[in-house]
Amino acid sequence: MKLNSIGIKIFKKSKRVGRGIGSGKGKTAGRGVKGQKARSGVAVKSFEGGQMPLYRRLPKRGFNAIRNRANNLVINLRDISNLIDKKKINISEKVDLSSLLFPKDKTNSKYVKVKILGTGEIKHKVNLLAHSFSQSAKSKIENLGGSIEIVK
Repeated sequence: MKLNSIGIKIFKKSKRVGRGIGSGKGKTAGRGVKGQKARSGVAVKSFEGGQMPLYRRLPKRGFNAIRNRANNLVINLRDISNLIDKKKINISEKVDLSSLLFPKDKTNSKYVKVKILGTGEIKHKVNLLAHSFSQSAKSKIENLGGSIEIVK
């Protein structure tokens, strides 16, 4: 980008290809002569002329943790408190995985375990049944007089 004599920006115009031999980019428009890349509509990204491409020749490294990951339902105390306020959870009985899921999810649940985290506040005395608890969740529940039970 250049500035002219009075300080206005001057943009360099791009070369118009395929506009006759006088333009310097006429006839083949800078594409060479014949061949696959001279044709229209060709995208040759990693094609190596039939040879096995580099990305398939190299070995795969590492592992995919998703394949072996257990499906854990991670739920915060603030979410449990919201469910209690909306009367979706009955606090007179123990709260477990099936009561944390909505009725449509109970039959075809992908979750195997439940972990309770301590984010947010809980105002109700509640009895929770889960596979694991964070330290903050344990202390918040027990300070209100609630109980926790760990499922093995």
